[in-house]
Amino acid sequence: MYIHLGDNFVVPSKEVVMILDRHSSKSSSIVSEFLTKQADKIVRLTKSDAKSVVVTMDKIYFSPLSSSTLKKRAHFAFDIDK
Repeated sequence: MYIHLGDNFVVPSKEVVMILDRHSSKSSSIVSEFLTKQADKIVRLTKSDAKSVVVTMDKIYFSPLSSSTLKKRAHFAFDIDK
């Protein structure tokens, strides 16, 4: 199954490692360091402020959709895969 991340972009649900709230990720020094070190893998799906960060096996996506919306979509996709 796939998860729609916004801006007509989807990723395979099996590649999603984690979904983070962008506001929370800004306040964590560990996450900030991780994003800084992985800057070449970041794909911005919105021109405005991102609401969530989706980490996959290969890329890191800054999504305009909230983390709760994405988590619901991911949970739904994993339920269907079962």
